[in-house]
Amino acid sequence: MENSLEGGAPEGVLVVGAGIIGVCCAIALREAGLSVTLVDRGPPGNEASKGNAGCLAASEITPMAAPGMLWKVPRWLLDPLGPLSLRPAHLLKALPWFLRFLATGRTETVSRLTAGLAPLSQASWELWPGLAERAGIADQITTKGSLTVYETEAAFQADAEDRALKARHGVPHQVLTAAELAELEPDLAPRFKRAVLFPRWAHVTDPYRIVLKLLAHALELGVTLESGEVAAIEKNGKARHLRLTDGRILAGSKVVIAGGVWSKPLCEALGASVLLESERGYNTTLPTPGITLNHPITSAEGKFVLTPLAIGLRVGGAAEFAGTEAPPNYKRSDALLTLARRLVPGVKEEGAVQWMGHRPSTPDSLPVIGRHPADPKGVLLAFGHGHLGLTNAPGTAALIAALATDGEPPFNPAPFIVERFAS
Repeated sequence: MENSLEGGAPEGVLVVGAGIIGVCCAIALREAGLSVTLVDRGPPGNEASKGNAGCLAASEITPMAAPGMLWKVPRWLLDPLGPLSLRPAHLLKALPWFLRFLATGRTETVSRLTAGLAPLSQASWELWPGLAERAGIADQITTKGSLTVYETEAAFQADAEDRALKARHGVPHQVLTAAELAELEPDLAPRFKRAVLFPRWAHVTDPYRIVLKLLAHALELGVTLESGEVAAIEKNGKARHLRLTDGRILAGSKVVIAGGVWSKPLCEALGASVLLESERGYNTTLPTPGITLNHPITSAEGKFVLTPLAIGLRVGGAAEFAGTEAPPNYKRSDALLTLARRLVPGVKEEGAVQWMGHRPSTPDSLPVIGRHPADPKGVLLAFGHGHLGLTNAPGTAALIAALATDGEPPFNPAPFIVERFAS
């Protein structure tokens, strides 16, 4: 690929962002026969791709704003360490996002959004094994399913419609008794009345290692990696230029914006508004937990996940809206760890490592994947995956490759277009 303005008309694709989405897009584009350059302002995979829960959660096809959420949000916001937090200084900026989020919680809207997200999830679930095999990471993915655990019968019944909606879209599940759960996970506290096993769920050894391995595979395929922060995307005839903050200009025929939450200013500078917020997630990784879990465990009441990684037990969750510049509040990690002790009371916490990252979240829980309306032939969009970037990266990449080559989309792209935020 031409990475300067010399040498005539440039060819190939410039991918902005070397997290899990950008790296998978680079692989798919290269496998489609295009030359590709990845561009990232920092170390590849160092943002949300580094510290996520490490799950391929293909069962998660329903939006966050479920029916009835409207009445829970005020209570959660009043709890400074609850599952949802909005810092007062960020209130005005986040208000349009939250208003759209709450409007999304109607039953008919949730059904429509689920119908849009399910094919992306299915495509990604089917594509992951082949991608893992080609990248040499198949042995770093465990497919045993996940368990959602319930301390009360009321909480189990409250999730009934969500399970039914998933089942209507082909997501299987198995309801377990307390005794069956104890047999599968003997180190869990004996406090649960019910559990649900979702088999369409896998977990990895370490999500950071996974993205670095995929990056190494991309480089082996011939993808080029450039370090630099993108200041602007410009059109010059048939060329698309990335103007970097250090003065360099990279040239290609197409650009893919896959920069996570930092995609918003690049997208909007070209003339398309997008509701995208940093849904800041917290976790703590316990390197020698002293207990064994065989599956990722989701607490229905606590709204957090325990994931058994090769690097330790990761306790993660919560959603904080404070923008990208505010300092972390690691009391939220401490609160999650306090909740985790209820599930695994014998857990050891020596050497605990805390982390905060920026999930790029849209109010309707669907990512933005498609063509930029101001430059549909030259700029493609791939961001806003929220909790499901690792899960849905291969399907996203397949759609981006199809759009870049005018091929047949692997699923209906209409639900993911950025123009939906203009209405």
